[in-house]
Amino acid sequence: MTAIAITPRGPFSLAASMRFLEGFTPARYRRASDGRVLRLAFPADDGHSTVSAEVRQAQSSEGTVQADVTVHTGNPGKDGRGTASAASDGMCAVRAQLARILSLDVDGSGFPRLAEADPVVAELIAAYPGLRPVCFYSPYEAAAWAVIGHRIRMVQAAAIKARISERHGQRVTVAGESLHAFPTPLVLRGLSRVPGLPETKVERLRVLADAALAGDLDAARLRAMPAEDALAHLRTLPGIGPFSAELILIRGAGHPDVFPRHERRLHASVAEAYGLGHPDASDARRLAGIGDHWAPYRSWVALLLRTRREEKAGPVARGLSVR
Repeated sequence: MTAIAITPRGPFSLAASMRFLEGFTPARYRRASDGRVLRLAFPADDGHSTVSAEVRQAQSSEGTVQADVTVHTGNPGKDGRGTASAASDGMCAVRAQLARILSLDVDGSGFPRLAEADPVVAELIAAYPGLRPVCFYSPYEAAAWAVIGHRIRMVQAAAIKARISERHGQRVTVAGESLHAFPTPLVLRGLSRVPGLPETKVERLRVLADAALAGDLDAARLRAMPAEDALAHLRTLPGIGPFSAELILIRGAGHPDVFPRHERRLHASVAEAYGLGHPDASDARRLAGIGDHWAPYRSWVALLLRTRREEKAGPVARGLSVR
């Protein structure tokens, strides 16, 4: 086990992140009784190892995030555990991935200043202090979720994803709790059948696993590209359309400054928040123009709007299809 420390730049609340995860259907996250430890298990960006992490936030002015991390290498055995290593090799990459998952790789010190010129953003920041986007563990896992969840209810997709993790992912123990990580690309590419998924989706998952191993779903690469180029690149992958491409870039690669142009429910929230009527309420270009004032944190404001919408909608609506 290796200790990692990340000091947030700007406001950040791990407790807010945990509350968000409890309502984030793909995560199926359940807070443990201790309440202050975030338990994570996920495929590392290297494509062949699994990371387990217990994350806490110091009760200090800096709010440093501290994580005890173990990298599990090799194929899982019958008990699902594989072998564990706390070696320093690759630990910098693991730290970067953990920071990206919690949006701690972004300097958020300028985020509160958006409130000075925008009453809507001011209200959102006040309602959700310290909440930053909590991302999928990687663009690879976000892409897999997009394929699994296409045209089915989110709760159904989450159950299928959980079964894939339980049967084919690495089982680890994190702060006394047993967790199953989603399988690495090396494992996923070898699956021939997944109960609950049609053969077409299984084939798409295998191709996505190959794409991840080839570097086509590398988070740093995607974020270094102009957003439109990154989205066009993602749309070349099987089963990935405009909506899914935005999901992968924003919630998988953790891009902080993209306005989702293909998320109708978010558009409805923007229109309601800014008092827009027909036809502006359905004009994606007009809505994106409003989002331009949120730069360089367009993804972050969209996340707060989405969070407020889902809280109002309740758990039933959150289980509906993302389409």
